Amino acid sequence: MLDTSRVSRSFPSVSLPSCGGGSPIEVALIAQLGIGAGDQLLRDAGQRQAAHPRFVDALDEPSARLGGMHLAQGDASSLYSFSVGRNGHPFHRHAGPRMFTAIAGSGGAQLRFSTASDAQLQQDPAAFLQALRCIDIPPDCLFTVRFGSGTWHQFVSRHPRHPALFALSCHANERDGALTALQRAQIEADAADIPSLTDTLPEALQQMLAQTDLARYPVVTLSLRSPGQSALAQLCARSRDLVGRVRAGLARLRPAHGYIGRRAAAHPVCVQPAAPADSLLRQAWPDAPAHEDYISVALPASRVAGTSASALLEAVLEGFVLNPPPSVGRLMAVRNVLVAPLHLRTSPLGCPVSSLLSGDRRHLFAQRFPVHAQACSADGRSAEVLLGADDRHLQFRSCVRVQRLADGTAIVALGSRVRTRNAFGRFYMAAIGHVHRRHVSPALLRMALAHALAPELVRATAAPGPLPASPAASTVAVA
Repeated sequence: MLDTSRVSRSFPSVSLPSCGGGSPIEVALIAQLGIGAGDQLLRDAGQRQAAHPRFVDALDEPSARLGGMHLAQGDASSLYSFSVGRNGHPFHRHAGPRMFTAIAGSGGAQLRFSTASDAQLQQDPAAFLQALRCIDIPPDCLFTVRFGSGTWHQFVSRHPRHPALFALSCHANERDGALTALQRAQIEADAADIPSLTDTLPEALQQMLAQTDLARYPVVTLSLRSPGQSALAQLCARSRDLVGRVRAGLARLRPAHGYIGRRAAAHPVCVQPAAPADSLLRQAWPDAPAHEDYISVALPASRVAGTSASALLEAVLEGFVLNPPPSVGRLMAVRNVLVAPLHLRTSPLGCPVSSLLSGDRRHLFAQRFPVHAQACSADGRSAEVLLGADDRHLQFRSCVRVQRLADGTAIVALGSRVRTRNAFGRFYMAAIGHVHRRHVSPALLRMALAHALAPELVRATAAPGPLPASPAASTVAVA
């Protein structure tokens, strides 16, 4: 077979016509990454993909749906990630067209396509091999792929020690193509994923393919920096093979964490000496406690327009659980270690809202938050809950209160009262009282309000479903 090579001043690309009359197969190289970067990126992205709430591991093609359809707005597109490991995946096809951007591992990847139509295959199964074309992608490379509906395809690694690729795939229209009734029903129910939209190669064609030497079929080699078959390209491939394995190994030493940051609007915290006389906190414990604090934040009407007091209170309580301040979490971690020998209660959440993780489900606000008491006005302008727990060294009660004023302003307040039960309790409160009043309570309230005003930033990182009653059976409230 005669090998040829030509220079491309732009993105090296190829467009292969379809043998079945469909859209062509289009592949283009975009950029060359650093030596060994492909394996490192594939391992890092694969770990994040596996932690996604919509992760699916099937057909040797782990995937996750990153963005679903918005049919109410007329948008039937979806966004997926998928990866292919060192062993590749089987030949398959999809009813709709596909386009994706991918990064090859440090051993490179081979893309295999067959555009034979169903009619051609029924007439002669050998048409699958006659339409077979292969494209070699170099190691550590960013590239794009686009092909039409019903195109059979298989992606494999060019080196047995490296994964093939990681890709971001855009399904422009999930409803497009010759879908089965089951596939269409799954799409309309917003329950589709990559495996459910995949048809694998029939058994007879798989057996024929297994007996075929694919090295005899045409291969298009795309490359950057040097011709694909040159000595320089081979030296580069050996370097990337070695460095890729090293960089992927080093990636195991650090977790694949990500962060979502948001700068919330500045709402000053108002500090008051005690809770109002009509609060549940004062009604529950009318006598003077060993410790008391009460803070509130005023939210302008424009930020909470059309939101009832009970709905805002529910969002704030959810914020305490889903969006706790990292600084308070670190303080609680230290506190839990120090009091473990004393067999005191522990929780990842700070007082005064740690009882939201209680397993006691007898009294619930909004059918999910455990509380001691609750009060909501008939006109929807006031809502309050009482939280708290008892421990060996002290007892605490907290109130979370929302009031809507006549001008639409919402006053959100958090207050606490603590009773000590022994000398250690008095020492404990003397040690933490100032930090509790000046940092813990304000930080908890600010972060809860940030969630209540923009909950999608927190929910985007959490698994779908109802808020759990408790992260563990042994988790109880602390002070």
